[in-house]
Amino acid sequence: MEIIVSNKASRPLYEQISTQIKAAIMSGELKAGEAIPSVRALAKSLHISILTVQKAYSILQEDGFIETTAGKGCYVSAQNQDFYLEEQQKKIEVKFTEAIEIARTSGITIDKLIDLLTLLYEEDDS
Repeated sequence: MEIIVSNKASRPLYEQISTQIKAAIMSGELKAGEAIPSVRALAKSLHISILTVQKAYSILQEDGFIETTAGKGCYVSAQNQDFYLEEQQKKIEVKFTEAIEIARTSGITIDKLIDLLTLLYEEDDS
């Protein structure tokens, strides 16, 4: 697993790290039970502060992606994928609710809304 961070990016370094590790877990690149680099090792390889990596790992642990065992290190959690998909679905539902409210007040039919969603989804996919 290769993690690339940039000081020039609009997102903080810890967020860049946690997002890339989440993506590696979701794609199957990192498997349940697999060890991830220690906080010190990752900080050293990325030439950044240990505190930054620690914050990224803390977010990953809170979100259920990794588990930390004292003296043994950090490992990919077994239940992460279902949990993550559920969280993402909740975020999508909020956005859909907002879009539906706008559509209703603007007189846009559900068929037009579905067509628009399909068009946007397929456009991003290519």
